[in-house]
Amino acid sequence: MFTLRFDLRAPATGAPASELYAAALQMSSWAESRGCVSVIVCEHHGAEDGYLPAPVIMAGALAARTTTVPIIVAVVVLPLRDPVQLAEEMAVVDILSAGRVSYVAAIGYRPVEYEMYGVDFRRRGKIAEEKLGILLRAKTGEPFEYEGRRIHVTPAPHTLGGPLVFWGGGSPAAARRAGRHGVGFFAQSGDAELGTIYEQAARDAGHEPGMCILPPSEMPASVFVAEDVDQAWDELGPYLMHDVLSYAAWNDDLTGTTSLSGATTAQELRAEKRSHQILTVDEAVALVRTGMPLSLHPLIGGLPPEIAWRYLRVVTDTVMPALSA
Repeated sequence: MFTLRFDLRAPATGAPASELYAAALQMSSWAESRGCVSVIVCEHHGAEDGYLPAPVIMAGALAARTTTVPIIVAVVVLPLRDPVQLAEEMAVVDILSAGRVSYVAAIGYRPVEYEMYGVDFRRRGKIAEEKLGILLRAKTGEPFEYEGRRIHVTPAPHTLGGPLVFWGGGSPAAARRAGRHGVGFFAQSGDAELGTIYEQAARDAGHEPGMCILPPSEMPASVFVAEDVDQAWDELGPYLMHDVLSYAAWNDDLTGTTSLSGATTAQELRAEKRSHQILTVDEAVALVRTGMPLSLHPLIGGLPPEIAWRYLRVVTDTVMPALSA
C-alpha cells in the first residue's frame, strides 16, 4: 500500500521537466493496479526549479491516464485563485475523473507568490475566508447570488455537492477556518490540540466535525525502498537534499511540520530518520503493517525517471508480494 506524490521540481541538476511530467503520468497509470492508493500533486509559484504551478491541470491529465486511483490536489493556494473559475475547473475535472479528485485548499506561506499574483499577503486570512465561502457554494453547481452578481458554475459536477474540499494548515487559525466552514481538516503535524480546536469550531458553527488528518511525527513524508540502502543514499542523497534545502529556504520555522527537515547534508538527513527515509524491504513491510502507507516521492528533486523506476519497482515487485504473503 503506497501513495505517489509529485511536485515536478526540475532543477538543472536533474531531469528536464518534459521527462518528469511524462514519467509522472506513466507511473500513476502503471501503479494504480499495483498497490497505489492515491496520487498527490502539489502547488507553488515562481520557483526557480519549476515547482508545479498548475495542479488542477495536472490532476486532469492524471485522471485521463488512470481509471480508479484517487487523486488529491494538496494544496491549492486559494487566496491566489478566482474561486468561481477554480470551481469551474474542478467541475470539469470531476467529470473527467468520475469524482476521483479531491482538494486541500490552504493559505500558502510565501510572500513572493502573493506579490507575483498582486494579492496582499497581509490580508491573506481575510481573503481566504471570503474565497473559501464562495468556492464551497460555487462547486455545488447550484446558482446563487453574491454581492449582487449571479454565480452559476456549469456543467454540473459529477459528484453530488461537488468534489470534496478540505482545508489545510498547521495553525489554530487554519483549524478554526476548516471547522467554521464545515469541511475536513488536513493538518501539517500530529498536534492533537489542532484536532480539538477544529472539532470545537465545527460544532460552534453548527457542523458535525468531518475528517481530521493529523499526520504523526514518525510518519515519513518522502520514502524510497532499496535493496541496498547504503548505495541508495549515495545515489539519491543529492536529490533528497534538493527537496530538503528548497523547503528550508522557504520556511523560517521548520518545527512542527512533519514533512520538513533542518538537515544540511544527506548524512544528517539519514541520521534523523524522520521526514525523508530510505527503507529496506523488511522495514517497508513492517511500516505498512502498522497501517501507514509508504509515502513515495519517486521523482523528488528532479530524480531522472530511469533511476526512479528502479526504486518504484522494488515496492511493487518485492514489498507488495511480501505483504500479500
